[in-house]
Parts: sequence; C-alpha cells; structure tokens
Amino acid sequence: MARVLSGIQPSGDLHLGNYLGAIRNWARIQHTADAFHPVVDLHAVTVPQEPGELGRATLRMSQMLMAAGLDPDVCTIFVQSHVREHTECAWLLECTVSFGELSRMTQFKDKSGRQQFISAGLFTYPALQAADILLYDADEVPVGADQRQHIELTRDIAERFNSRYGETFRLPAAVVPAAGARVMDLQTPTDKMSKSLDSPRGTVDILDDPSAIARKIRSAVTDSEADVRYDVEAKPGVSNLLSILGAATGRTPEEAAGDYTMYGPLKADTAEAVVELLRPVRARFAELEADPAETSRLLRIGAGKARAIAAATLERARSNIGLLAP
Repeated sequence: MARVLSGIQPSGDLHLGNYLGAIRNWARIQHTADAFHPVVDLHAVTVPQEPGELGRATLRMSQMLMAAGLDPDVCTIFVQSHVREHTECAWLLECTVSFGELSRMTQFKDKSGRQQFISAGLFTYPALQAADILLYDADEVPVGADQRQHIELTRDIAERFNSRYGETFRLPAAVVPAAGARVMDLQTPTDKMSKSLDSPRGTVDILDDPSAIARKIRSAVTDSEADVRYDVEAKPGVSNLLSILGAATGRTPEEAAGDYTMYGPLKADTAEAVVELLRPVRARFAELEADPAETSRLLRIGAGKARAIAAATLERARSNIGLLAP
C-alpha cells in the first residue's frame, strides 16, 4: 500500500472548490492508500498571527476535514506542530538546500510581493515543507501545477542529503490526483475559487447555510447569451455552474448541459444540488464542533501515529549526519 501525504494550512474555511477538487478525492484515497493529512499550522506563522486565533483555526480545520469525509480511524490526521520532529528535520534540510534554490521559488516571489513584512520563515518554508514529506517516507504527494516546484525541490534536497550522508530519505513522487471538479469564483469565473482571496460573494464555503448557498449561486455571473453549453473559453460563468452541478450529481459538465436551455433553472438546480451535497458535511461538523475535546483526542491519536514514524526517520537522519546521540 503506497503512502500518500497531503497537507493543508488552517487559513480560512474550506470552500466548495477545496471539497470538489481535492478533499472528496482524499476521502476516496484513504481506503486504498496509507494516507497522512497534517494540518500545517507552522506554515501559517510565516505571516503574523493574532494570538489565540491560529489554535482555534487549526481545530476548526481539523473538524472540517473530518466532516468532509476524512476518517481518523482510517487515515492519519494530525497537527504539524504536535510532531516536534518537523522543526528539527527542517533545520537539517535548511542546511542542505541552497540560498539560490530558495530564491528561485516562485511562490516566495508571489507571496513576498503582497506583504509588507517578509519573515525569514517565508523564505525558508520550502525546507519545512520538505520535512513534512520526507519524515513519513511518502511515496506519493498529490499536487496541483503550482506545487510541482516544491516537490522537485524536496527530491533535490533528499538526493543531496543522501549523497552526503548515506541513504536516509525516500524520494517522493509528485502525482496528479484524479481530476476533480473545476470550480471557479462565482463572480469572477476566470479565477479559481480561493479561501485566500477576499471574494465572499464568489465563494461557497462548505459550512454556508442553504440560503447563503442559494443566494450566491443565483447571483453567479453568466453572460448575455441564452444558450447553455459547456465552453470554458467562451462561457466561463455558465461552464463553472455546469462543472459544479455535474460534480454534485455525478455527471460530466457536458451531460449536465443537455438538461437546460435557460440560465434560471440551471442556477436553481445547481443551488439545490450543492445544498444537498453539503448537508451531511454541515451536520457532521456541528457534531464535532459541539465536542471539541473529542476532536482534540482524535488529533492526539493521529499525532502519536505520525510521531512514531517521524521519530524513526529523524533518528536515521541524525545518525547519518553524525550528530552526537543524546
């Protein structure tokens, strides 16, 4: 059974794009792979945080993942900062990666250009991300196009460490996950729906109440034409609705398009389908939210499972590099 690792930052709530594009696939994969899903809270502190907020956001994200189908009895869900080996391994990898390699990371260039305060952690966080992966001997890391560079760097770091100090880390493979729904912003359908962008009217959160979901989808941008067809280039707004409806009802966007000749019924049925799709997610989240101690207990179990593996990998790295044993 291959070991698969996918992490997520506790910034903002999960939205429909996260759920249809990735999380539903994670829920399927957990039954065929040894799946690890860290909530990577240490990555969140590369930018300033309000005291206390990050802990609450981390608990909430963990509950959303469980509500969306990740079963802590099947996969390993844990909080990154609860496994101390991540930070120690990250330092060994920071001393293995070069300044030039970190300087070329496109995400650092993008993120640093949008912030007044640029922390050293924002520059070196690819080393921490590499530690997140290499500590667990991950075989596969499902990624989108924007993360491929990070996996390539992780492989380069592991190869260099292995070359210098002996075989230590398994080289992970970047894999393109099974195609999820292509979910775009409802108000700007040429942009992906994103929890990092301020677009409340264009983003459907998985915890939105049914009336809010219906309101957002009814006001979704379409176009001045009248025909309903799946054509991403010419009709991005309509195509987005068809993609969402298809994913929610188990059809392709093209199949969904065959049922409509007007935008009104398309929007109404899309809203109804999304409400029904997310109803059990909202119900399960309410149960988890009402008992935070149980979520914390499950996360402690997950951290224990994760640490057993991470500690062995880190000890191998410490021994191979020649650090004095404690």
